[in-house]
Amino acid sequence: MLFSTFHSVIDWYMGNINYFTIALLMAIESSFVPFPSEVVIPPAAWKAAQGDLNVGLVVLCGVGGSLLGAVFNYYFALLLGRKLVYSLADTKIAHLLLINRSSVEKSERYFLKYGNSSTFIGRLVPAVRQLISLPAGLSRMNVKAFLFYTALGSGIWTVILAGLGYYLYTQKEVLNRYYEEISWVLIVVGVLFLIYLVAKTMKGR
Repeated sequence: MLFSTFHSVIDWYMGNINYFTIALLMAIESSFVPFPSEVVIPPAAWKAAQGDLNVGLVVLCGVGGSLLGAVFNYYFALLLGRKLVYSLADTKIAHLLLINRSSVEKSERYFLKYGNSSTFIGRLVPAVRQLISLPAGLSRMNVKAFLFYTALGSGIWTVILAGLGYYLYTQKEVLNRYYEEISWVLIVVGVLFLIYLVAKTMKGR
């Protein structure tokens, strides 16, 4: 039953991946909501390898979505200011989104250490990617430089993920042969991730 449900969810998800959903999910991933880009771009690139999408447009939509989310975070921090941003990081809603004062402080220290280029480097670091735009906004980083470094980092990361999706398609026969085993591994990983989210939320409280 569990395997059948998982299979149905995967089929539904793959059936609804298009250029709009790629941009939307990548915008969400680049803002406050902890949604991994690893489950957006590789499946989209897989569909591109099948001929259902264009891989160039997949990358373009992925980078465009990342920019939208990053720009939102940038102006959110710039307009609210440091005091209010940190106050919001202490709320229960922020904790549910895996954001707390410590994570914001970490991203700000990272920005102060590496300067403007941190908006490029940070896009390649999973633990930093989600919040690196906040200190950029707090410090009123030049918008053109912010967009350039963010687009560059997002572009490299998106191309890497797209390449992974394309490679996995070339291994389709092997994946089909061990589909059930791989599915169970993904289910276990998903359950462990949910447990991690709950534990981290409770710790934040």
